[in-house]
Amino acid sequence: MTEATQRISDNGVSIWLDDLSRTRIESGNLQELIANDNVVGVTTNPSIFQKALSQVGPYDAQLKELGKVDVETAIRELTTTDVRNATDIFRPIAEATDYVNGRVSIEVDPRLAHETAETEKQAVELWEKVDRPNAMIKIPATLEGLPAITATLAKGISVNVTLIFSLERYEQVIDAFIEGIAQADANGHPLEHIASVASFFVSRVDTAVDALLEEIGTDEAKALEGKAAVANARLAYELFQKKFAEDPRWADLAAKGAKVQRPLWASTGTKNPAYSDTKYVDELVAPDVVNTMPEKTLMALADHGNGAPSIEGTFDDAHDVMNQLAALGIDFKAVTDKLEADGVAAFIKSWDTVLADVQAGIDRVNG
Repeated sequence: MTEATQRISDNGVSIWLDDLSRTRIESGNLQELIANDNVVGVTTNPSIFQKALSQVGPYDAQLKELGKVDVETAIRELTTTDVRNATDIFRPIAEATDYVNGRVSIEVDPRLAHETAETEKQAVELWEKVDRPNAMIKIPATLEGLPAITATLAKGISVNVTLIFSLERYEQVIDAFIEGIAQADANGHPLEHIASVASFFVSRVDTAVDALLEEIGTDEAKALEGKAAVANARLAYELFQKKFAEDPRWADLAAKGAKVQRPLWASTGTKNPAYSDTKYVDELVAPDVVNTMPEKTLMALADHGNGAPSIEGTFDDAHDVMNQLAALGIDFKAVTDKLEADGVAAFIKSWDTVLADVQAGIDRVNG
């Protein structure tokens, strides 16, 4: 293990890789990252599968085997096969950590982001199709997604809640999680191996807020550039600690074996070259969190990351940053609402490309 990845792991951060492809699985690269860089889980999303499935070659054998099926069926078979194979690689980690880690996420069709009933239905279908206890079903934290999160957890299915940008929505996600676990308990499901993470997006916040600060253009505004995302995430961690410590429902569920829904830092690749390439890793180190990293960020962490604790004791400063942004007239809710809408739209665009690429693959291998 590298010194930095071991240190950040020792300080409570679970490193998950934000990428998956058949090439990565079959080449042994995924096993290498587990062995050498403390990787203990994987997340996927429509953009990641778009990149993987656009490659000519790795999926041709399965496409040939499937024949001229409809494109939706083909995509389901290709993606669940990759996730199933990855969960098998991570199964020893899952068992060693009592299923806290060793998780591999697969997302519901992004076109269902505002369809509660259809999201619930597909979550069950994906869970049954992958058929592995260390899988996770990704559901976006739209308003329509919240009841689907509760309903999916109530069936004993592990959930990765994605596209969280605001503290307001994050609190709703925690409430949806606790209600889902309570319903799972009432439904007779063992609670010990039901896992959930709340994927709180980071770097995209700075991209949006920094643009507004540039427009304002004052020295005061420029001094706040690169601070909003980390402050927002640190306040999410403060909320995480507070909610699970104070909610009386949770104490009862925890006594029955339920595991806390951990915050997961997503979108942690640095987009602004002026910032450190490990900024959204090194500045968000604390116990009971996950950081899902693109490989480039993981390699930067391994090479020159810090990995020391960096959240505790920062809450007052984080509140101050948010207050200063508000004083400058920045409507943070408007920013995060737009980021959620843009995030859903981007995933739908990627999914449309997946449909076209896989259809082309079906046609190519089947003459």
